[in-house]
Amino acid sequence: MPVNPDTKMTLGYCFIEFNTPQEAQNAKEKSHGYKLDKSHIFAVNMFDDFERLMNVREEWEPPQARPYVPGENLQKWLTDEKARDQLVIRSGPDTEVFWNDARKKSPEPVHKRPYWTESYVQWSPLGTYLVTLHKQGAAVWGGADTFTRLMRYQHSMVKLVDFSPGEKYLVTYHSQEPSNPRDASKVEIKVFDVRTGRMMRDFKGSADEFSIGGPGGVAGASWPVFRWAGGKDDKYFAKLSKNTISVYETETFSLIDKKSMKVDNVVDICWSPTDSILSLFVPEQGGGNQPAKVALVQIPSKVELRQKNLFSVSDCKMYWQSSGEYLAVKVDRYTKTKKSTYSGFELFRIKERDIPIEVLELDNKNDKIIAFAWEPKGHRFAVIHGDQPRPDVSFYSMKTAQNTGRVSKLGTLKAKQANALFWSPTGKYIILAGLKGFNGQLEFFNVDELETMATAEHFMATDIEWDPTGRYVATAVTSVHEMENGFTIWSFNGNLLYRILKDHFFQLAWRPRPPSFLTAEKEEEIAKNLKKYSKKYEAEDQDVSLLLSEQDREKRKALKEEWEKWVAQWKSFHEEEKLARQSLRDGEVSDVEEDEYEAKEVEFEDVIDVTEEIVQESM
Repeated sequence: MPVNPDTKMTLGYCFIEFNTPQEAQNAKEKSHGYKLDKSHIFAVNMFDDFERLMNVREEWEPPQARPYVPGENLQKWLTDEKARDQLVIRSGPDTEVFWNDARKKSPEPVHKRPYWTESYVQWSPLGTYLVTLHKQGAAVWGGADTFTRLMRYQHSMVKLVDFSPGEKYLVTYHSQEPSNPRDASKVEIKVFDVRTGRMMRDFKGSADEFSIGGPGGVAGASWPVFRWAGGKDDKYFAKLSKNTISVYETETFSLIDKKSMKVDNVVDICWSPTDSILSLFVPEQGGGNQPAKVALVQIPSKVELRQKNLFSVSDCKMYWQSSGEYLAVKVDRYTKTKKSTYSGFELFRIKERDIPIEVLELDNKNDKIIAFAWEPKGHRFAVIHGDQPRPDVSFYSMKTAQNTGRVSKLGTLKAKQANALFWSPTGKYIILAGLKGFNGQLEFFNVDELETMATAEHFMATDIEWDPTGRYVATAVTSVHEMENGFTIWSFNGNLLYRILKDHFFQLAWRPRPPSFLTAEKEEEIAKNLKKYSKKYEAEDQDVSLLLSEQDREKRKALKEEWEKWVAQWKSFHEEEKLARQSLRDGEVSDVEEDEYEAKEVEFEDVIDVTEEIVQESM
């Protein structure tokens, strides 16, 4: 540590030598950028940095100008003349991208590559990128058909990835098993800028530090670890820890106000899909003396907008509506005897003054709630409730013509073979699905008319996914089953369009579309004048239908000609061998026409079985 001989004070820096390069690198990662106080930040540099800077030339050399080469339009796939959507599938070693060509009732191949990824693939939220995972890290690809690699992100042995809603950032996850089985896994998470590939920040720790909350996980950690605030701005993301909610802003990737929010016993958080509003759930404490609560917090101000205390609570699940207008909280409560539970809903109207809350209980409050789903961009929701194997399905609305300010029941379907709900992205239509134990029962239902459009079955179906336009839906049987692997494409009203079988089928995902630029008024105008716009597409559909019919006739004609050619060829061979066959039979002609044969009928008798039975005479 050099010292100024005159002032006897240090020069503000020191040299530290470690035993190994890895120790030096770890020290830099832990201490570089550490804030000593408001005015001083600790900086750490490696000796290699000094050597690199000392070798810079004294004379400045202007950089060579490179000619501008325009890149591929990454939104080109949205300009498809047939307004088709793309989907990606993985089967065996291959990853394939297709156009869903419903007119031709078959998928049109776009791009195929073996061993494109080492685990799975994932579209970005707006469909711009396709991410693949590799031992060295992750990579994103883009385009309509070429799928060129746009950027790589260095993160060894990456296991999971997640995009921010606006596609600005990519989060990668890696965990390493400890040498001592009693220790927790080591987790490393990196946040990258998608376009530049620059790592914005990394987070390291044990799996226990990342294991609170979240719908799913790997190696003990919940995923996604970071929850992104709604909207395209990608301004905030939050991490849930023990008694703590850490909210980061992406301008500096540091904590808001340089500190986390202290919330005792918080177990779950959930962002509004459109606003910077965070909902959180805190269970009961002190043996029930302190009630559970659900609270809404505005970010970045951290002001509590609304709170609801809940009593005798067993568990809570929060469901945001896609437009951020409503929040449904499913509350499981204990009965007075504490021996069983019953369920109900707390419904928050986010956009209304003071955020009013309604309580909804089912007609039979002892019914078990099996599934819940909001209508996308709408005001309705569906609930599967009751006992297996035939529960009921009920539909509710947050506003009706008679009562715009209170939730009302639209109707109940009795005894349905369903345990999952899949709304169309545009609302109005829903699939009541019976997966797993129900072996793929499907009911296509029109909620506007409260009527069933079609019922069908995709035996052993494991996955159901609507295309982003709500026109088509895919059902798939993945490799969790050994038989019937592949996928089926249906129309929105339940017509089977085509089925593709693929051995070792792992994954299917539709390419998302970005939100429409049209206003709600313009979309309403188009819907009113749909017949005028549809004439063009109906004519195109008819042309395609005629083309397919003509192609089908040509195919049958070609098959017939091929058959006739084959028959004529074998007749020729038969004629050429006629003399050889005759010589083998000492001059006898073996090729006798059918009318030269003499038919004789011969009758004969044959005893098949003889049974003796003694019959006693009655006196």
